[in-house]
Amino acid sequence: MLDLKFLRENREVVIKGAEAKGIDINLDPIIEADDRRKALIQEGDNLKSRRNQVSAQVGKLKKEGKDASSVIAEMESVKTRIQEIDSEMREVEKNLTALLLTIPNIPHTSVPIGKTPADNKEIFRWGEIIKPDFPMKPHWDLTDKFEIVDFSRGSKVTGAGFPFYVGKGALLERALINFFLDHAGQRGYKEIAPPIIVNEDSARGTGQIPDKEDLMYVVERDQFYMIPTAEVSVTNFHRDENLNESDLPVKYAAYTPCFRREAGSYGKDVRGLNRLHQFDKVELVKFVHPLKSYDELELLREDAERVLQLLGLPYHTLLMCTGDMGFTQAKKYDLEVWAPGQQKWLEVSSCSNFESFQARRMNIKFRPDNGGKPEFVHTLNGSGLALPRVVAALIEHYQTPEGKIIIPKVLQQYTKFEVIG
Repeated sequence: MLDLKFLRENREVVIKGAEAKGIDINLDPIIEADDRRKALIQEGDNLKSRRNQVSAQVGKLKKEGKDASSVIAEMESVKTRIQEIDSEMREVEKNLTALLLTIPNIPHTSVPIGKTPADNKEIFRWGEIIKPDFPMKPHWDLTDKFEIVDFSRGSKVTGAGFPFYVGKGALLERALINFFLDHAGQRGYKEIAPPIIVNEDSARGTGQIPDKEDLMYVVERDQFYMIPTAEVSVTNFHRDENLNESDLPVKYAAYTPCFRREAGSYGKDVRGLNRLHQFDKVELVKFVHPLKSYDELELLREDAERVLQLLGLPYHTLLMCTGDMGFTQAKKYDLEVWAPGQQKWLEVSSCSNFESFQARRMNIKFRPDNGGKPEFVHTLNGSGLALPRVVAALIEHYQTPEGKIIIPKVLQQYTKFEVIG
């Protein structure tokens, strides 16, 4: 959520920022609602002042033994109007908040203007793209061959996009989760195990609603949402709290299964592990000082990249353009790993700075060390990492001419085996 004062004073900036994200907005209803709110506050303050005057006048008349009926009648009229104003104020503020929730975050000035993924900017590349002397298979051929991921039984039990991991596939999945969490701990993130279902306030706080309802699974009977990412649970951990400036940055790492309906993406890169409805992910979340948030974003990106380097998987980092960025982000990097069996890049992480956009929704502030007025923190998060495409790329990258899969050395202490096949 944007600051209302900033929005009023920078209307063109807000409108152009939304347009750059491909979103049309109308700020007039917001300004009108805010004007009405201010008018009601002024009228209410005037009436309360008058009520105090009349109350004192009534006491004086009664003390003097004079008729106070007309003054009492005026006081009752003022009281009634104050109640009406209070009631209207609640409706106006509710409407104003709802309107503000529809306004997207403004892209940072360093974000390239663009409309499609073709406008994203590659800023870094690591690792050598394999040019093998044997035909490399896509991961789904290898998972079927070694019976380590069962897509057909997952489809039978739940539906497409809900696979079973079996045997060494399940061990590999668990090994990666532990490896990612251990790495995050070494980088100063406190591990946290959050709920995987959240209430409406939590989904609204991180911006999943009213923007991404169609992508979320809903437990309608209890009005809960299955989390699409641990970002939702973990960022809400400090909702309605004031942190201490001296404690910033506060950093958490969380493993959870994630659930996404992926509405509108059917037929798009859905083969094998490329696009699932349930998948495992380790999420990194930061609460940081506003003056340091962009430095912290670079550190967050480095934390996510380092894992891919340790696994020996070639990747590149993209600075996302305005049109390929989400509703809530001010700046976002995507990490894409190279899958040689498919000859394509697969996204495995997004690292984002939301500035105070989420913190305003959740009312998360920090107390300055100098004793000044509490300020909103900036929130950041990044995948560290999402597992399905990491598994896909790892299987394809480490396949051998004999048709086996070598386990990277950094994982062998976790898997307790060196090869699949």
